[in-house]
Amino acid sequence: MKVLLGLSGGVDSAIAAYLLQKQGVDVTCCFMRNWDSYANNDILGNPDIMEGVCPQEQDYLDAKAVADHLGLELLRVDFIKEYWDQVFTTFLKEYEKGRTPNPDILCNKYIKFDAFFDFAMKNGFDMVATGHYASNETIDGYTYLTRAHDQNKDQTYFLCQVPEHAIAKTIFPLGNIDKPQVRQIARELDLESVMTKKDSTGICFIGERNFREFLTNYLPSKEGKIVDVDTGKVLGQHIGVLYYTIGQRKGLNITHDKGPWFVVGKDVQKNILFVCHHTHKHWLDSDEAVIRHINWIVKDKKDIPARLTCKFRYRQPDQDVELEWIDSTTVRLRYPQNIPGVTIGQEAVLYDGNKCLGGGVIDNVYQNGTDLNEMIRKTAEQRMHDE
Repeated sequence: MKVLLGLSGGVDSAIAAYLLQKQGVDVTCCFMRNWDSYANNDILGNPDIMEGVCPQEQDYLDAKAVADHLGLELLRVDFIKEYWDQVFTTFLKEYEKGRTPNPDILCNKYIKFDAFFDFAMKNGFDMVATGHYASNETIDGYTYLTRAHDQNKDQTYFLCQVPEHAIAKTIFPLGNIDKPQVRQIARELDLESVMTKKDSTGICFIGERNFREFLTNYLPSKEGKIVDVDTGKVLGQHIGVLYYTIGQRKGLNITHDKGPWFVVGKDVQKNILFVCHHTHKHWLDSDEAVIRHINWIVKDKKDIPARLTCKFRYRQPDQDVELEWIDSTTVRLRYPQNIPGVTIGQEAVLYDGNKCLGGGVIDNVYQNGTDLNEMIRKTAEQRMHDE
């Protein structure tokens, strides 16, 4: 069996390569280059723009050092156009709407398990492999995405938009191993280029950025009012509603009114950012959400239970929800426990026990049957009028 493994220059994919090699699998490694800072005008907010070796190139050198150490072949492919056209353009369009998309989910959907997967299949490979902490299981001819053994690192949340045919031809070597073991193996193998390297926390394939400055390369900043939803009082000026996320409390620069303050809503058309005082955080609570564009990873939708669990953001504990069908890729989720910070544009990922059933985009959230963002906007406007 010939396997093409995505080797990123990090410790996880390096140990994934080693584990496959140890099992006697015919492994070829592949480094993906998906971003070009100069071609993509990635200047503002880029801390490494003046460095002699850009982070992506350093990652390639680290990946090459791992491949050489293990005696494995390393290919190098560019998906810069595919990343821009399918991942980054979608990312920007969502931000223009005032939403908060997840680039890692888009990257897995369009690059790792589409462009990279197709490259592997067209070049004679039987399977692909990645360094994700996830597993899969084939039952009655259908391959399900299942959680990793290391629940603290489980990354099925980011894989919720991957189609079943790609999951069925993917090996997840780290599915049954914990992160500390991965680090330990790297030390035992003396993989100097990755064994102490920090995990990436930046934008998928782009890297660490000053996020607001980075976005100004592509979306113009436009100052506007920051308004207290409860009083209608103008508390300060924001630099552009597109640059803030629901639940955010840092970087608001509200200095004259004691906080902390939390972002609770946006009016993109009027360029107003709505906030609440920490004593009125109920504005962040919702008990219902509509989820659209769901990628189901199930053999038969009839088998999906009405009661299941959901993660509305990565690392969130599983939340009990009740599912009501709207159409084949749209559902309404109810959660009477009131969950704070369920954010439009992010991903809701559904689980039945150990199985990840898929996920979709949070399209709207409600509080006691009322559109929460609309309620916030109307309340703030009325208070501003009264003020």
